Parts: sequence; structure tokens; C-alpha cells
Amino acid sequence: METTTVTHKLIAGNWKMNGSLAGNEALLQAILAGLDADTAAVDVAVCVPAPYLAQVQALCTGSPLAWGAQDVSEHEAGAYTGEVSAAMLRDFGCRYVIVGHSERRRDHGESDEAVARKAQRALACGITPIVCVGETEVQREAGQTEAVVKRQLAAVIHTVGHCVSEIVVAYEPVWAIGTGRTATPEQAQTVHAVLRAQLGAAVPEPRRVRILYGGSMNAGNAAALLAQPDIDGGLIGGASLKAEEFLRIVRAAV
Repeated sequence: METTTVTHKLIAGNWKMNGSLAGNEALLQAILAGLDADTAAVDVAVCVPAPYLAQVQALCTGSPLAWGAQDVSEHEAGAYTGEVSAAMLRDFGCRYVIVGHSERRRDHGESDEAVARKAQRALACGITPIVCVGETEVQREAGQTEAVVKRQLAAVIHTVGHCVSEIVVAYEPVWAIGTGRTATPEQAQTVHAVLRAQLGAAVPEPRRVRILYGGSMNAGNAAALLAQPDIDGGLIGGASLKAEEFLRIVRAAV
């Protein structure tokens, strides 16, 4: 059987807890103005705080820019004050949702199993989960990187089954998130290859699953990272809040 490979890289911005109505509009208008025929070969998205989803939907509907959320409830509906369901995200046209970001795992105690259930809820509503995996500095220094990322991804594979071919994976070494440090292209490629092999044991066409790199990707290092054979895009933090820099990363993915 012929193997299907990723044809379009994905560059997804994670705004984290940043934004304002006026600032969002200016940022989005600048990004939209910079997307042209050349960047059509790249899938581009922004994952924004939930209160701004209606604004982003209004500004971006019909444009090349997709949008998503930064978290989703593992529950379908009910008495879960403050949570947002996948069905609600679908109402606002979300194509993506980030699940299992290291900040959620660290600050909110999210387990591998909880992250897997969130991915399952997203898929059930036709939303693509961007499943984050990554090791801390202590784990890397202890030689545990491969074991950690494989454990995190295994929980998702076990829960979603054959639907794992519909997810996006984002490798984000925790020690490189928001620190200005980044994995070298070779370090990142090594982990991406491990994840690709793990996916290969679960789905017939592992090249269909996009594996993004996150962790201080910026306009200066994007081209070298994106040139690696198993890096299919980037999950961009701080650089996604600056239109010019974000667009430079998008162009590096062409």
C-alpha cells in the first residue's frame, strides 16, 4: 500500500492568556493581510482564549486562517462550572483545540488519561485535537525523554483507537517553553522520529499524522527546524502575538 505523506505543514499560534478586542483585531488583520498565494501551501491557525472565539470567527470566516481553542472539557455536558465543551467550541467554528499543554498538565494536574479523554471529546465533535507531549529538563537529563513522550502519546492512542490518525501531535520540550531556549533541530528530529515510529505501530499511514514542534520556535530558528524530515509544522507561543514574526514562520514552512 502506498504511504500517504503530509502535504501541508501546519503553523498554529497559541496566544495563551493574552489578547484584547482591539489588539486581537489589529493582529488578525495584519496576519490576514500577509497570507497570500505563496502561503496557501501552509495550513495556518490561531488558538485563542475562549472569550474571543466569537470575535475570531467573525473576522476569519471565509479566510485562509483557521482558529481553535486552548483547552476543552473531558465531559460532554453537565454540572462542570467554568468548563467549555467540545460542542460549544464547534458552535464557534473551531477547527482545532490544544489538549495536554504542559502548562495545563503542570498547573491543573491533568493526567495522561484526562488529556486522552479531551482528545476523544474533540474528535467526537469533528475538532482536531493538537495533543501536546514533552519532557521536563530533569527528565531529559535523566535520559527519560523517550519514555515520557511515548507514555503521554500511548494514553491517547489507547483511548481514541483508530481515530488517532485524525489528531495532530505537538512535541514541546517543557524546558524550552517560554524560556528562549529551544531544542536543536537534531534533538527535535530525534524525538519526532520516536513519535512517528510509535504512530506507525498504531495506524497504517503514520506520515498522515502531523507532528509539530513547539518550544520557543521563532522566525530565526523556524527554517532549520522545519527542514527536518519528521517536523510537520510548529505550535508557536510568544511569536504568534507578533504578526510579522508569525508570518515569517509561516513563510519558512512553505
